[in-house]
Amino acid sequence: MIADISFDGGEGIAASQSGTNLQQQQQQQLLQHHHQHQQPVTLSRYESQKRRDWNTFGQYLRNQRPPVAISQFTASHVLEFLRYLDQFGKTKVHLHGCGYFGQPEPPRPCTCPLRQAWGSLDALIGRLRAAYEENGGLPEANPFASGVIRVYLREVRESQAKARGIPYRKKKRKHRGNSNLNSSCSNTSARDAEASGSSSNRSPAQ
Repeated sequence: MIADISFDGGEGIAASQSGTNLQQQQQQQLLQHHHQHQQPVTLSRYESQKRRDWNTFGQYLRNQRPPVAISQFTASHVLEFLRYLDQFGKTKVHLHGCGYFGQPEPPRPCTCPLRQAWGSLDALIGRLRAAYEENGGLPEANPFASGVIRVYLREVRESQAKARGIPYRKKKRKHRGNSNLNSSCSNTSARDAEASGSSSNRSPAQ
């Protein structure tokens, strides 16, 4: 009788432990699943910079007097923002009265101001234009894509090119189709030349 009780008790303890282990495994799986969803998604360098630019522009609008809502800004605010950023620039842009105007490598430093480089502003506008639409803005009403902004960037590019003596050259895009065609033609010509050479080396039939 005692043996029966001890046996039954052993089965009950084992079953209880097995159920407890199963519950613990399920809880761990749920916790792991929860943590996986909570882990932040690793952003690319471009996405991280785009988010920082968007937050910086939003902070700039909030610092205006009176503050400007992100849903109410215009291309004029974008122009003011670009001019505001010039104070943080690191590119020397010579003034017309400077003796080094138009020299790409002046021998000595001068007192001309530092500005944001055209390339930096152009990339910034591209990121903000994308961020605007990703945050619910309509493409046709995007202030960053305004013609006024394009004209301003073109003027900055031309003025900096003259002041620094570094002409702007637009990179030519290589057409993959043409390169493949040229490669195919050259390979065909090489095969024809090889075939012609081999036939000329054969002795005529007697």
